Amino acid sequence: MKKILISKNLFVLILADMVLLAISYLLAYVVRFEAHIGANELLVIKQTIVPVVLCKLSVFYFFNLYRGMWRYTGIVDLLNVIKAVVVSFLFIITVILMLSRFQGFSRSVFIIDALFSLILIAGTRLVIRLLLSTTIFSLNKNGINSNEHKKMIIIGAGDAGEKVVREIYDNPKMKYRVVGFVDDDKNKVGKQIHGIKVLGSIDELKKIVKNEGVDEILIAVPSAVGKEMRRIVEICDLTRILYKTLPGMGEIIDGKISIKAIRDISYKDLLGRHPVQLENDKISEFLKDKRVLITGAGGSIGSELCRQICKYEPSLVVLFDAGESNLYSIQMELKHVVTYLKYRAVLGRIQDKGLVDEVFRKYKPDVVFHAAAYKHVPLVERNPWEAVYSNIVGTNTLVKAAIAHKVGRFVLISTDKAVRPTNIMGASKRVAEKIVQSHLSCPATKFMAVRFGNVIGSSGSVIPLFRHQIEKGGPVTVTHPEITRFFMTIEEASQLILQAFTMGEGGEIFILEMGTPVKIVDMARDLIRLSGKEPDTDIEIKFIGLRPGEKLYEELITEGEGIVKTEHEKILVLKNKVPTKVRTLQESEFNNLSYLEEKIRELKALADTHDARGIKAKLKEVVPEYAMSDDEAVV
Repeated sequence: MKKILISKNLFVLILADMVLLAISYLLAYVVRFEAHIGANELLVIKQTIVPVVLCKLSVFYFFNLYRGMWRYTGIVDLLNVIKAVVVSFLFIITVILMLSRFQGFSRSVFIIDALFSLILIAGTRLVIRLLLSTTIFSLNKNGINSNEHKKMIIIGAGDAGEKVVREIYDNPKMKYRVVGFVDDDKNKVGKQIHGIKVLGSIDELKKIVKNEGVDEILIAVPSAVGKEMRRIVEICDLTRILYKTLPGMGEIIDGKISIKAIRDISYKDLLGRHPVQLENDKISEFLKDKRVLITGAGGSIGSELCRQICKYEPSLVVLFDAGESNLYSIQMELKHVVTYLKYRAVLGRIQDKGLVDEVFRKYKPDVVFHAAAYKHVPLVERNPWEAVYSNIVGTNTLVKAAIAHKVGRFVLISTDKAVRPTNIMGASKRVAEKIVQSHLSCPATKFMAVRFGNVIGSSGSVIPLFRHQIEKGGPVTVTHPEITRFFMTIEEASQLILQAFTMGEGGEIFILEMGTPVKIVDMARDLIRLSGKEPDTDIEIKFIGLRPGEKLYEELITEGEGIVKTEHEKILVLKNKVPTKVRTLQESEFNNLSYLEEKIRELKALADTHDARGIKAKLKEVVPEYAMSDDEAVV
């Protein structure tokens, strides 16, 4: 039935164009001969009108003029009409020239005919589009159910705002009616976009909202970050109505802006992180048609790496994770959202040597991104044996498998907590860095690590806790009034990991530029305001003291480590070098493979007996800068 309907629609479109082209040809003669058409000209018309029209229709079909829908005619369709008219004109005059050298034909007729054809064919499509758009516009603005439509004002009279308006107009089911724009560009004030006026500047928003009876505000400024977004949010707060935003450029993977992407304002909008400039060609060179293994694929960073890597068309992505729920979630997302089907999901633990060897043997990865780790500082502090199994033994198992199976590049996802660690998690990740750095002499595999701070929205982030506490009415618990942390978004961290991995020559620790550290108490206050409440008035902030293994300030490098800039503004690099402040009698063994292997065996033996104090003491031997705590582990 559907095929029959399509055939009928195609027939109607072709018949309409046939009539228009015939009219165009006749009008060309009428104009050329000033409505005085003689017998000779009538004879020529009778002999040529059918072949001329059929020739044009054939060219039009070749240029896909009958595959689109006239109600959605756009610039691309109009360009195709121009191309088709020009090509058909050139073809017709070439044939006539070859057959008769234009004896008995008027050359100007065909030029006039081409112009009329362009006007009629393109004009008809444009008129239909305009009529339908006008109908939709009237439905949105003056329809029967106009009371059901929320009055919306859009902040930002730019490309993003225009696309949202067009999408609302094209879909009568959208329950929005845009009543105006506001924009800080004075040149735009008073002008219109799709008939909607730019009513004033952003600073005038409160007055405009009141005058227009606005129900909702949309922030359509994807480039706004940090101070600019914070200012816009503060002005929106004054209106006391609901406001939402389009995602930032770093989140828009496919570059498309849609009203479906509208979401509530989140803390990362206020963070001030600018979009990452990636060398996509270079990244594609390392990933296209390659087999990629991602451990911890269901985690915050691992899952985002999956999404980003799929853009570069690898031949296979192997998802390795110990968490069934997380693994299933990313698997379904790749299948149904990203629509990337070249993946395999492996449920298991990275310290399972037999499974790891089998995965490497079966799938033969070219690149490994090792994101699997235990990272919750207090939990790991109380259960240090799990840090040994996952962060140390697991990393060592993967590194050995990568060497045995000649993996091209191996990237360890590390943390700022590995710098002068005060907790088990940081110390275990520092050992993982040492394991990676100890294989510089491996000819087939280039090992490297990427070190960065906290990411907004990760499973270990404090933000979900703060939101839950705000929803309950408080108090919001902060460990210390002076505690600070570095933050970046998950999207930015994953993109920079991909950029850094193309730079590695073996043994480097890449450091992502984290900007200015953020006070956690300031973050709590921002989140309370985003919820529509006032900190210390509506919601109490309570200080509860530092948790086990937690320190006030995080660092990205140890004093004495050699830091070097790279060609990317957001990536620094540490070469394989012993920090001057931690030189001990074991310095000669710092990257000694046999020494590390011995210590890993000893750590595993201690983990098998759940000896927390023994594990801490042994980590101190391997990581001399580790500042042990006296907190007791819980069995």
